[in-house]
Amino acid sequence: MLHRVRQNGMADTAIPVREEAIRSEAGFVRAIGLFDGTMIVVGSMIGSGIFIVAADITRQTGSAGGLLLTWILTGVLTLSAALSYGELAAMFPRAGGQYIYLREAYSPLWGFLYGWTLFLVIQTGTIAAVAVGFARYLGVLFPSISPNTWIVHPINLGSKYALSLSVQQLVAILMILFITFLNTLGVRLGKLIQNIFTSAKTLSLVGLIILGIFVGRNAAAISDNFSHLWTVRDAQPLEPGLGFLRGWLPTVTAAAAFSG
Repeated sequence: MLHRVRQNGMADTAIPVREEAIRSEAGFVRAIGLFDGTMIVVGSMIGSGIFIVAADITRQTGSAGGLLLTWILTGVLTLSAALSYGELAAMFPRAGGQYIYLREAYSPLWGFLYGWTLFLVIQTGTIAAVAVGFARYLGVLFPSISPNTWIVHPINLGSKYALSLSVQQLVAILMILFITFLNTLGVRLGKLIQNIFTSAKTLSLVGLIILGIFVGRNAAAISDNFSHLWTVRDAQPLEPGLGFLRGWLPTVTAAAAFSG
């Protein structure tokens, strides 16, 4: 691309200017391609929770059918949300994501509240959960990374809450700081790390599925699970998480929920 400029009162002189530089001055740097964007979305949807919450869902539902139904329902909800966000992104092609959608659909107040909630609670809680999950599984390989090896012993703040610092928590904190530092070095390094970890996570899940179907196949367990798909066995009671609600909300078990 050629642009004409006047220098020192002389005649216009054609000076070549890089088109990429002009585009970078006009907006965001387009450093993320289709594959990179796909890996970001896949990485945000398939998190460490899939390795952690499956056991809790099984304990609370008490049946193979309850576990499968939970994943199916959440999958439908996730697909609906993805399609909705795709439509909204096409309608409002601006940076800001959900903040923009809430601001335009309802009012700037809801966009403002969501932005601060995302910063203070949602995203920070997600990052903390992923970091703790990483440290927990790393502790399987290195037993010294234990939640019971204290650096700061628990300081009780009440009957149910305490402040503490274990080796496992310290590893999680250091991992958050390390990944944050890497992301500050630029988009290209950040997307490379995202691509590597998301690819490894996706391939691990595919590998587990293949191993479970072809190597770890247990005909007796499959027959027992699917012949008693909705039979509830030793379901874990579901109780309100806040003590002051116990007098107002009834205690419900997964067995009662399914039998009803």
